[in-house]
Amino acid sequence: MKLSEYLHAQACRRPDSEAVVCGDERISFAELDSSVRRLASGLYQLGVRAGDRVALCLPNGIDFVRCFLAACRLGALTVPVNARLTDGEIQYLLSDSQPTALITEARRWRTLREVTVDSIEHVVLAGGGKEDLIGARPLSELLSGEIARLPELPVDADDCAICYTSGTTGRPKGAVLTQSNYITAHGFLNAVMWAMGPSDRTLVTTPIAHRTGLARIVNMVCHGSAVVIMPRFEVAEAARLIETERITVLGMVPTVGRMLVEAVEKDPARFASLRTVLGTGEAFPPSLAERFESALPGVRVYAFFAMTEVGQVAGLDPEDRAAHLGSVGRPVPGIEIKLVDASGVAVAPGETGEILVRSGRPGQFLVMREYYNLPEATKEALNDGWLATGDLGRLDAEGFLYIVDRKKDMVLTGGYNVYSREVEDVIRELPSVAEVGVVGKPDPIYGESVAAFVELRPGEELSESEVIEHCRRRLAGYKKPKRVTFLPQLPRGPVGKVLKRELRAL
Repeated sequence: MKLSEYLHAQACRRPDSEAVVCGDERISFAELDSSVRRLASGLYQLGVRAGDRVALCLPNGIDFVRCFLAACRLGALTVPVNARLTDGEIQYLLSDSQPTALITEARRWRTLREVTVDSIEHVVLAGGGKEDLIGARPLSELLSGEIARLPELPVDADDCAICYTSGTTGRPKGAVLTQSNYITAHGFLNAVMWAMGPSDRTLVTTPIAHRTGLARIVNMVCHGSAVVIMPRFEVAEAARLIETERITVLGMVPTVGRMLVEAVEKDPARFASLRTVLGTGEAFPPSLAERFESALPGVRVYAFFAMTEVGQVAGLDPEDRAAHLGSVGRPVPGIEIKLVDASGVAVAPGETGEILVRSGRPGQFLVMREYYNLPEATKEALNDGWLATGDLGRLDAEGFLYIVDRKKDMVLTGGYNVYSREVEDVIRELPSVAEVGVVGKPDPIYGESVAAFVELRPGEELSESEVIEHCRRRLAGYKKPKRVTFLPQLPRGPVGKVLKRELRAL
């Protein structure tokens, strides 16, 4: 299964139908297919081949869509990079993935020149004048070239993306995802579970560089539906787009939902085109779903538990919400779930264990193929096709899954994953800091916010603003603490480990 063939089929069947809308740009399926083929030809002439990595550091927009699909046509792996990351964070992703090509904006290239890695042989820039193109090729040049006859891809040239997620060591790991992974999840399953089809128009409110954003692009390619992309989420603009673009499917994290629901309740008529709301990123609050359904009686709100390595794991249908409060739903079709204790032995229904998931051979259906260039981490995570999620949960007698705790100490803020150790390591760089513990603090808008507890060295002084400013310089904005609390001594267990459960209680 190849995404480029799905796109070409849509271009043949509905050439003039809208495929992608972003800002003032609108592009049909025929136009998208043609531009993707031209771009793939240009990248091939540059030297990009099957198995190469192509890093995409672009904001939400049609160029991101074109570049992702063109790399897939060549059998290359895209490395989607959230444009909100700092240059230092981007450098880590580039150093780890060793891309052959980097596609970014001219204005971002000015700073990324200092952090790029030796593997990058080709730089392609979107926008900008000639003064910005030193050592780079303009994207417009590749898009205006001839469509070349490209070599046929081997059937097993299926890897298409390296999506980074935080791992147990606190350093991001690259999950290698295949075209089969995306097509199975967002072509087949989304049609079965949510009845998605060519008449739908989906609004993307999150970064395309995240798996959820790419999922909506694959929906467009597989179902022939239109996708409307927001460069950046704003409540007023989202309301305008839903009304004027006649959006039928709205994907969002709870933070977006909390910001948008008041506008929905204030003027429901503007949102009358909606039929489906998809909530993910954290446990979608039942009260929030009920507010949407109350204001828009015809809308169905689906909540689902997902992760980068798998995509959808479990989903909660609207009719099951009241009877299973706190649940993330039943396993999606094609997913097996089992819970095991520390010894790997399956626990009884109702007992807590680590969540393992399986969906056939890794890379074939829903589960990732491997962690990029990390054989030991892959071996630890995957055993006989079972992926150890690192999350603790329990199953009730009807097969509904409940998340009990995050084994990996992940903080979910506004739909973004923040690994506490990454923030702790940055705060420890400050000479005055003796120890630090980072946890998630309940937040009425973002679900959780990052909270840091700091123990200073004897005789040292440090302010909350100094800690936050240091993190702002070193980390993406959503990762910096919103609250810093200084304690004479952090609570520790018998072996000296900081007790985060006590920090959460504080």
